Amino acid sequence: MAAVLSILQHSTCPENLAFHFLSANAEAPQLFASINTTFPYLNINIYRFDSTRVLGKISKSIRPALDQPLNYARIYLADTIPDHVKRVIYLDSDLVVVDDIAKLWRVDMEGKVVAAPEYCHANFTMYFTDNFWSDPSLATTFVGRKPCYFNTGVMVMDVDAWRNESYTEKVEVWMAVQKLHKRIYHLGSLPPFLLVLAGNIKAVDHRWNQHGLGGDNFEGKCRSLHPGPISLLHWSGKGKPWLRLDSRKPCIVDHLWAPYDLYRSSTHFFED
Repeated sequence: MAAVLSILQHSTCPENLAFHFLSANAEAPQLFASINTTFPYLNINIYRFDSTRVLGKISKSIRPALDQPLNYARIYLADTIPDHVKRVIYLDSDLVVVDDIAKLWRVDMEGKVVAAPEYCHANFTMYFTDNFWSDPSLATTFVGRKPCYFNTGVMVMDVDAWRNESYTEKVEVWMAVQKLHKRIYHLGSLPPFLLVLAGNIKAVDHRWNQHGLGGDNFEGKCRSLHPGPISLLHWSGKGKPWLRLDSRKPCIVDHLWAPYDLYRSSTHFFED
């Protein structure tokens, strides 16, 4: 709800927006009613993600939340939404947008299937295990590419190209390697995306994913904002702003979330 409200509040033409929700809940009518009551004029569609598609393909990661089937739904997005939808902006639910989302929508994909901020200063090797880098047949995966880390919580996706070029199956190949052969990564649904797409995406400005505000995947300690302009705040990591606010142990950045949280009063988070 916070993400939706933030998008609407900062959109120049909110009437042009269409939202496609992925839900693990089979009770779509109740979910629709809840959203429609809060945003009565919202153009929405809700799709139930069939968790059985991935239950046998998920391998244990470093944090239980990353093992939830819905965390893998983005891999099957192109198969879930209607064929007439050609492009989407995929967004995680733990974020708020503080700019006009149409600016991100208008990115020139330049023939790429995914556009997202790239972080080439990150140590890319750390996203894969020694088993991966020591195997000659696997370690050559990125030959001919200049792979950089990108966060899959914010992506512009050419879902038409994704369908036509069978990217779901390409990602599933790596999930099968991880599940059936050897442990080559630790971080849930992110690494197979990197294996398929890193070094071959359209890079967009970092302002569109100020990620990591939830801290690391183990302790979720407070982090500060990165320098530079911001269009999107993303609480990726273990620490979530609604939980830290409710516990009355918020990080400073969590107060940027609070104005968009419709389940909290406007003054609750200032209480002692």
